[in-house]
Amino acid sequence: MKLRIIPIIAALTLCGLTGSVTAEEKYVTIGTGGQTGVYYVVGQSICRLVNRDSATTGIKCTAPSTGGSVANLNAIKAGDQNMGVAQSDQQYNAYHGEGAFKEAGAWGDLRAVFGVHPEVFTVVARADAGIKSFDDLKGKRVNIGNPGSGQRATMDAVMAAKGWTNADFQLASELKAAEQAQALCDNKIDAMVYVVGHPSGSIQEASSSCDSVIVPVAGKEIDDLVGAHSYYAKSSVKGGVYKGTDADVESFGVVATFVSSTASDEETIYQVVKAVFDNFDRFKKLHPAFEHLNEQNMLKDGLSAPLHDGAVKYYKEKGWM
Repeated sequence: MKLRIIPIIAALTLCGLTGSVTAEEKYVTIGTGGQTGVYYVVGQSICRLVNRDSATTGIKCTAPSTGGSVANLNAIKAGDQNMGVAQSDQQYNAYHGEGAFKEAGAWGDLRAVFGVHPEVFTVVARADAGIKSFDDLKGKRVNIGNPGSGQRATMDAVMAAKGWTNADFQLASELKAAEQAQALCDNKIDAMVYVVGHPSGSIQEASSSCDSVIVPVAGKEIDDLVGAHSYYAKSSVKGGVYKGTDADVESFGVVATFVSSTASDEETIYQVVKAVFDNFDRFKKLHPAFEHLNEQNMLKDGLSAPLHDGAVKYYKEKGWM
């Protein structure tokens, strides 16, 4: 008799007649950045909210540490990631086939989901290195960022605007974001460059572990660079955020953006967006850089690729579009 009961129960289960309904599982991956950066927190925070409803939606989310903006965009295009965090300038470059994506050409299937927090092009120098301005980096040991990171791509743009090459530095190191603060305090480099939301764990480490200062990034070349590209804007690092920096420090910046592609289906993106904005107050508490976010700005700031259909569906439901 038992031999007959088993297939009957199995059949009932397959037909959904046992009273227990479980959503079909779907695994998604969000590309982030170094573990000491805000991108990692963005991805982890989104996954945290998505996974709260995984029993209902079936979506299970992971957000591993990655090489950053350019690496995330390339991984999404290759199908190795479903979504990722990327600087607004690199989103623009990928969609239009410029900068680091010039050889690959325009990527018309890239889709924006929402903007996140502002990021400042930040230069941190050892206090004893004699670096008072960006131009003082010439002849110094500078971490320009690892290939595949947004900080590297933006640094390349700044160097091009100034007519510099790597040969203008005593050392142009390519350390990952998580490695550069220790290298600075170990006196292996004189300065590090980072495009990041504040406060940043990496810069907090550098400012608390050794005497360091944040250096202004200004001048005609910077003004021209910002004026020529809509994804850049003048910005600053606020005084009092880090030890050794009491006054605001002038620079420029971008916006961290959350992106995907047409390869991700509408329902998945809809559920991810819903998880964030249905729990928006909770999301804003997950990092100080999120504190002043508002929904309307997130629908437009830093977005150059078309919005994903799944995001549009949610925004229209909310009456935001």
